[in-house]
Amino acid sequence: MITDNNKKLAQWAMDFALKNGCQAAKVVLYANSNTSFELRDAKMDRLQQASESGMGINVYVDGRYGNYSTNRLDKKELETFIKNGIESTRYLAPDEFRVLADPARYYTGGKPDLQMFDDKIFGINPDDKVALARAAAGEVMGKNDRIISVETSYSDGENASYRLMSNGFEGESKSTWYSVSASVAIKGEGEARPSDYWYGSSLFYDKLPKTDIGSVALERVLRKLGQKKAKSGKYTMVVDPINSGRMLSPVLSALYGSSLQQKNSFLIDKLDQKVFSDKLTVMDDPHVIGANGSRYFDNEGVATEHRPIFENGVLKTYFFDTYNAKKMGVAPTISGPSRLVLTPGDKDLNGLIADVANGILVTGLNGGNSNSNTGDFSYGIEGFLIENGKLTQPVNEMNVTGNFLTLWNSLAAIGNDARTDRSWLVPSLVFEGVDFSGL
Repeated sequence: MITDNNKKLAQWAMDFALKNGCQAAKVVLYANSNTSFELRDAKMDRLQQASESGMGINVYVDGRYGNYSTNRLDKKELETFIKNGIESTRYLAPDEFRVLADPARYYTGGKPDLQMFDDKIFGINPDDKVALARAAAGEVMGKNDRIISVETSYSDGENASYRLMSNGFEGESKSTWYSVSASVAIKGEGEARPSDYWYGSSLFYDKLPKTDIGSVALERVLRKLGQKKAKSGKYTMVVDPINSGRMLSPVLSALYGSSLQQKNSFLIDKLDQKVFSDKLTVMDDPHVIGANGSRYFDNEGVATEHRPIFENGVLKTYFFDTYNAKKMGVAPTISGPSRLVLTPGDKDLNGLIADVANGILVTGLNGGNSNSNTGDFSYGIEGFLIENGKLTQPVNEMNVTGNFLTLWNSLAAIGNDARTDRSWLVPSLVFEGVDFSGL
């Protein structure tokens, strides 16, 4: 938690830096804490409690830029720390593009509280936290003779930060989070030892799913019995909402100014062009009250806004922070997305599967890589063969390969089942004619 005294310390640090050689400065004060209770086979295995607080300061000295951080917040020590940082920065090469954001772009307040902090985090009895992890284990223990191990956990935490820019920005943010998870390993055929997991999470304790965590994990792993490779070939690929964000992530990475500036993006020079299927619309929706990922300003203090990323397959936004925008001679936008929403369809995962004659449902991505310059990718997968709208053979040890430009142009359907506890709301996805290698 950031106190008023903490804020006064940050303001003092800013003034001290400006009086000792900085032409501009940014100060970030942060305070984070978390607890976790991990059980193995319903018995306490590990307890962890951690907290950290510190200060980061960016100094702009005679056209040079330095970034320093410390967790020693005594004023005398900070004086030495800041002076040393300023002197060290004088040895660095000048960088004319390193400047604070234009103050006209800063968030100036006036909007309602985003309500992302739960005061209950201070009053939850540790016994109740352990009881939730133990309840998840109780949903699994003794339910099947194949069970080898059951790992469950309860975790929670709080994050807070306070930012100051010497050209006029002041902003504070804070949030809480809670999670219950379960992982189950079972005896498979021969030497196989499949495992799977499930979890529930929320920003608020009262909204945290507290039941059916262990039972769903057990159900998911039992479905894996008899896994084997399917024949190589082209299939309709259905990706469940647990993994669908992994298919979007490399696309979003290609939109960052740092990738574009280094010409390490397969989406360079594509702004306002149709690059993907017209079924794809992705929005950044950052001002939803009580939603994970919501925020009024980014790490530069720049005000966030509702903005399209893709509209019917047309690329509408690059993520240009001040630094990369200046290096490329373009207008800045925002340093990165906040709360992504992929416009959903009208069917859940089962409804999507029912429409597939010959496909593979991907329920796990196991390693692999993608090339940010070309868009080529290769991932190990596990999941299920789909035949005539039904799940049949569980599959594993297969690879899916292709190119993201081709893949997202083959987007055929979108589900309505995005997990609302995430900052990226990406539902199940269906792609046509995707290459899988197996037998």
